[in-house]
Amino acid sequence: MSEAAVGAQRGMARRGFLAGAAAVTGTALTSTASSAGTARAAGTAAGNGADTGPLALTHVTVIDGSGAPPAPDMTVVIEDGRITGLAPSARTRLRPGTPTVDLTGKYLTPGLIEAHTHSDGPESVVPALYALTGVTTVREMRGQPVHHEWREKIRNGALLGPRWVVGSPIVDGTPSLWAADVGPTIEVRDAAEARRAVRRVKREGADFVKVYSRLSREAYFAIADEARRQGIPHLGHCPDTVRIGEASASGHRTIEHLHALLLATSRHEKEIRRRLAAVRIDPRDPSSLSRYHSWFQQVHPLEWRAVRGYDRDRADALFRNLAANGTAVVPTLGVHRTLELPDDVPSRAEEWKYLPAWQVESWPDQLAALTGGRTPEQDRQIRQIFAHRLRLVRELHGAGVRLAAGTDTGTGYLVPGFALHDELALLVAAGLTPAEALRTATRDAAHTLGLPGVGTVARGQAADLLVLDADPLRDIRNTRRIHGVVVDGRWIPPEERRRLLAAVEEAAAQTPPPQEGATMTGCGCGGHP
Repeated sequence: MSEAAVGAQRGMARRGFLAGAAAVTGTALTSTASSAGTARAAGTAAGNGADTGPLALTHVTVIDGSGAPPAPDMTVVIEDGRITGLAPSARTRLRPGTPTVDLTGKYLTPGLIEAHTHSDGPESVVPALYALTGVTTVREMRGQPVHHEWREKIRNGALLGPRWVVGSPIVDGTPSLWAADVGPTIEVRDAAEARRAVRRVKREGADFVKVYSRLSREAYFAIADEARRQGIPHLGHCPDTVRIGEASASGHRTIEHLHALLLATSRHEKEIRRRLAAVRIDPRDPSSLSRYHSWFQQVHPLEWRAVRGYDRDRADALFRNLAANGTAVVPTLGVHRTLELPDDVPSRAEEWKYLPAWQVESWPDQLAALTGGRTPEQDRQIRQIFAHRLRLVRELHGAGVRLAAGTDTGTGYLVPGFALHDELALLVAAGLTPAEALRTATRDAAHTLGLPGVGTVARGQAADLLVLDADPLRDIRNTRRIHGVVVDGRWIPPEERRRLLAAVEEAAAQTPPPQEGATMTGCGCGGHP
């Protein structure tokens, strides 16, 4: 196999602490840039492209992502970016001259799918980090021009990175929770502006409309209707003014985070909605961190009230409705843990070296700006709120609601790619088995994103694969024990992967801090009901 270097890449964008939430409908995201049928990368040195000839991965245990038992001693044949053969090694007859990779003792899974990201940072760092950590598809929840640029370069073979599903800018009510320091937000006041926003983001090439929390009922349902007319999904936060059941019926088919579910499963919902409607932010405040700190201080008592009023019968009825409608949930437990258990965040982690030092060093102050000022009693309550979120995940899964793994990467302490492995461990902590957690980042995530060509190991599927040194079904933390990856048909063996990661580390170290006054990007749903 020829080795490929990650060359010097253009540009740098500041990655802020905050990140955002969105939801995807059941409509397939099949734009030419994001569908499984997209033309493969051309195969240049820096990109994803594979050789045109076949490659056989032999004697490997296949965990295919479908829920079937592991299949030992299998051979997987890859050609032109697709899986063209899958059979027991003893029964496989390869064409003469087919290159082989002996993976005896290894475990092969589908490439992982990250369903909730806000990717921002150096081009020479972020896309490659996803691919090299086995995250071969991402859904971008607040699309910006840079994401479309990265996606095009990946498709053309000029950049190593994942498949990218790219959303619109945030479409929110007025005043939005977001100040200008996070970049453009589309604020809409009424149905007419909402419809214009849908048509605009479709013209701009978004794969879906990202809706947000402060939308009025009039504007939200106008977006839902116009999105159907335009043939583009509407996704995102379930607005404060809209019940989850109503949103699900409108085609808003993924619930991002667990905030809205706290409200919807409480016997105090009507009271809490009245109090939520009275929450105010200062539209003159130029800082999104400051706006969100104010927001958190006002809504955490409402979340605590919701938890104290949890109604299991009400929850069961809602969860049955979500399962029947095919509505998925993306829990993003990692960002909940960061914002709700700030005293538990690590002081250092090995993967932080793959991000610019100035960025990592800014996280504690930014986290303090979001979470500071809590009393000991508030800390106790918020810890119980997080424990309740874990319970909700367990009950959602038990009720048959589809879960998709997403992290809210773009928030501090969440490193692209690595964060998804941590999210899988949190899902297991919530009560899923390792096999069930793995499916939230493979088959079930592919279904959620409307991408039938990825998410399982099967003939005809995209050759996006993760090869592990240890069994992830025995311990989900073994997804971090990466031997090699296959990205759009390109096999990256251990030595090459180490070299590429070293190049990412060097690029991160050489990335200068942003100029004073540069905008912070991201979207901060990580702490909003």
